[in-house]
Amino acid sequence: MSATIDFYLTQAEKCDVDAAGTKLVQVRDRSLRAAAAWRAMADKLIRAETARAEKERQIEAARNAAKVD
Repeated sequence: MSATIDFYLTQAEKCDVDAAGTKLVQVRDRSLRAAAAWRAMADKLIRAETARAEKERQIEAARNAAKVD
């Protein structure tokens, strides 16, 4: 997992703590929306990194197959 993903997830956790620690409905809602946005960014980056790694594995497999032939 990259440092950026860790950062996004840390920010989401901070927003969750902020939401849990307030009695103000608007502040809680804003914090929960922010947490959801941070998690969405982390999820998007996880999917992109996973896809990139899979593509690199396929390229490497193709190179290895070409060397054998």
